[in-house]
Amino acid sequence: MSILLPSCPATALPAPAAAMRARQGTALMVAGGLLLGTLGVFVEEGGQDPLTTVWFRCAFGALALLLWGVLSGRCGELRLSGRALGAALAAGGLMVLNWALFFGAITRTSIGVATVVFHVQPLWVMALGAWLLHEPVSRRQAAAGLLALLGLVLATGLFDDGAALGAASRTADYGWGLAMCLGGSLSYAGVTLIARRAQAIGSFALAWWQCLVGALLLAWWPMLHGWPSVGAAWAWLAGLGVVHTGLAYVVLYAGMARLPTGRIAVLQFVYPAAAVLVDWAVYGRALGPLQIAGVALMGLALASLRRRA
Repeated sequence: MSILLPSCPATALPAPAAAMRARQGTALMVAGGLLLGTLGVFVEEGGQDPLTTVWFRCAFGALALLLWGVLSGRCGELRLSGRALGAALAAGGLMVLNWALFFGAITRTSIGVATVVFHVQPLWVMALGAWLLHEPVSRRQAAAGLLALLGLVLATGLFDDGAALGAASRTADYGWGLAMCLGGSLSYAGVTLIARRAQAIGSFALAWWQCLVGALLLAWWPMLHGWPSVGAAWAWLAGLGVVHTGLAYVVLYAGMARLPTGRIAVLQFVYPAAAVLVDWAVYGRALGPLQIAGVALMGLALASLRRRA
């Protein structure tokens, strides 16, 4: 996922009300996942280099989130200082790197492959948590990690001659795309660890500061390299901020607030599944048999990693 969205435990409710709340949460999370599944199309159709694309997402995302903060009366959460501000700035820098690498990976591989490979991110979180935070790793988690790695290798398409990408999957450019995607998922794992350590920062504030940092850090890039022509490109790029950052944030957060952690873990796979289907429907790029098997293995393994040991 492109924005870190921790879950909010629901308060005790009567059974009918709890069931209705769960159905609403599920619908919202599915809608958010389907929405994010179209992100790659906006990147492709925007037709810009990764850094210009990131700037547009950050700038319009910051505006969209600020508007939502004003309408919901939550702008006070954006005032940070001290360690909280430092953590938000560090997370913002890593998120900019994550988006730049991920968008670059999409143009070198495909929407489906890049999104699937990116979702190995929980494995990085487990590894970095064990290394940097000395968090224990159970045998089940270690086995799930190995299974996820096997699924990742298959999902890349490097061993699937029947994949739609064909010989392109063996080119150097495709290999760089996979490396960029892995680098992006690693940087996003860093954001996750920062958020875990700085729990005083709300998800709304963290998302807004990430967008603000990106907009400020990269403002010089389109000024130096030129702006896209006014018209369709601006609409696609602005959509990344308004639709896939502002609207997606509101929809997904509302859904997560209504659901337990276990349900959230499963529903988060709507995003990569939707991305694969959108890539096939719009651009005709379907995954091969081994890639589909790899996606299934990753899904099983990462769902296991998201459950408590």
